Amino acid sequence: MTYKTILGLAILASIVTSGAWAEQPLFVAYPSANHQTTAEQIFLIGTAPPSGDVRVNGQVIPRSQAGHFAPSFPLELGKNSFTLRYQNQTIQINITRVDPTPKVPTGLTFAKDSLTPNVDIARLPGELLCFSAIAPPNATVTVNLANQAIPLMAQFQNIQLPPNSAGLIAQNQVGIQSTTGYYQGCATAEIAANLGQPQYQLTLNGKTISQAAPGQISIINPVELEVAEVIVDAGVARTGPSTTYSRLTPLPKGVRATITGREGEWVRLDYGAWIKAEEVRIVPNTVPPTAMIRSIRARQITGATEVVFPLSTPVPMSVQQGDRTFTLTLHNTTAQTDVIRLDDDPLIKRLDWQQITPTQVNYTFNLKSDQQWGYDLRYEGSNLILTLRHPPTVRTQNVEFIPENALQPLTGIKILLDPGHGGAELGARGPTGYPEKDVNLIVSKLLRDQLRQKGATVYMTREADQAVSLGDRVNMINQIKPAIALSIHYNALPDAGDAMNTKGVGMFWYHPQAHNLAVFLQNYLVNQLDRPAYGVFWNNLALTRPHTAPSVLLELGFMINPEEFEWITNPQQQQRLARAIADGVTEWFHNVQ
Repeated sequence: MTYKTILGLAILASIVTSGAWAEQPLFVAYPSANHQTTAEQIFLIGTAPPSGDVRVNGQVIPRSQAGHFAPSFPLELGKNSFTLRYQNQTIQINITRVDPTPKVPTGLTFAKDSLTPNVDIARLPGELLCFSAIAPPNATVTVNLANQAIPLMAQFQNIQLPPNSAGLIAQNQVGIQSTTGYYQGCATAEIAANLGQPQYQLTLNGKTISQAAPGQISIINPVELEVAEVIVDAGVARTGPSTTYSRLTPLPKGVRATITGREGEWVRLDYGAWIKAEEVRIVPNTVPPTAMIRSIRARQITGATEVVFPLSTPVPMSVQQGDRTFTLTLHNTTAQTDVIRLDDDPLIKRLDWQQITPTQVNYTFNLKSDQQWGYDLRYEGSNLILTLRHPPTVRTQNVEFIPENALQPLTGIKILLDPGHGGAELGARGPTGYPEKDVNLIVSKLLRDQLRQKGATVYMTREADQAVSLGDRVNMINQIKPAIALSIHYNALPDAGDAMNTKGVGMFWYHPQAHNLAVFLQNYLVNQLDRPAYGVFWNNLALTRPHTAPSVLLELGFMINPEEFEWITNPQQQQRLARAIADGVTEWFHNVQ
């Protein structure tokens, strides 16, 4: 999880003690001695010998039988001091709670960095151009742009969306605050031109100041639009111009589309997606790309079906997986299709297509099974090649026919295991400072051995305590193309979470083809091991995003929970867990056939 990085980098707080460390090991794994957060509370993760009391600011805190603790305390804005004592050992921790909302000024000034746009932007004629500022209440705020004065209205209600991380701790409700000092307004421009920097004007008590916004505004000439071509293997398309916006279907190298907007380092493509400017190149002297498509042909290759879509130019696409359906949408495309060849296929029952709009075509593959096993998209010239993987062959356990495989039901199945973190990347840390990376590797190796005993061919992204980048882990999945990929992790929480009372097994998936596996493993482990259920989450994680195989990230327990940490680090329970995962994987493969 994102917060593991913070936990992993946490350092031991400053210690004032008499006597040897080994004799009086009061220890705080998280937070660090001088920690900053925007959360309204914080948990203190640590340990001490089980005999005697640990006090925080004089208050005795609950601990596990082994002496571990994880109490939460409310935070006031500003500095909060916590003194932990065990016998004659003391640890001092200072936590600063920062207000994430910008401070409204009281004098004749705008709040720092509140004027928009804060980067250069470009839009089409007629699009809304919206402006915002934070200034003293009861002020008059206007924006001058290209000799037009745009009044900004005071906003008296501030809708606060929770961070995405709030969904991990069941605190994802919208917050509504009454506020003053927020000003907003919008306008349009109809003529292509460079409008320059908006000039903000603030009037208060008869005095006026002016200040320019950091970014400039340009209006694009709609008959002179630039054409972009994707130059990376998988261009990251998003719903908006920053990494905080949601991902869309990645764009293969070679895709061309018209640029209809810019914002800082991002460009907007004509079908609505945004992509970083560094992932495309401008194609000079090119008209806006639109494609025609005629005959379509499917062909079987080893382990998959390839479908060839001959296009007059490489266009953007979107993918949507459903129950027994796989829909490919081609943008900027008009069909002239009269012939489609699709012989009887082990995967595809029928291919239907429909021209949804004059420039958008949907191709819907009706499948013979609910479970999908991965796909790939690439361009060869302007031919779009869609590869749909066939289900793996699962050997029957009927000893009458193949007794040599009776105890190896996963013979012929390729499975990739990804032990999370490694090297300098510790992951979450338990109360003793024990890093998640170590238990990830231990359990992955135990699981590897269990799966191999069942006949599976198992690949590991790491076999030792070494750093492996997320990109390299993903590339390994894409190159090996296993039947399934499992990323092994243990969990932590954001500061606002309840470390003492949160525990259990959780599963994370991204593509619908991985949902069934995630739910099955969640239920299987909870029932077989009698463990708490943390939940099943759709989550945009690097190791859930690979689409060449069903990929699930397993969070097998909470490192920061005092009691669960003892279960996590118990060698007998680790063996039991590995057996349960292997048995669950085996049963799932036979259930989905």
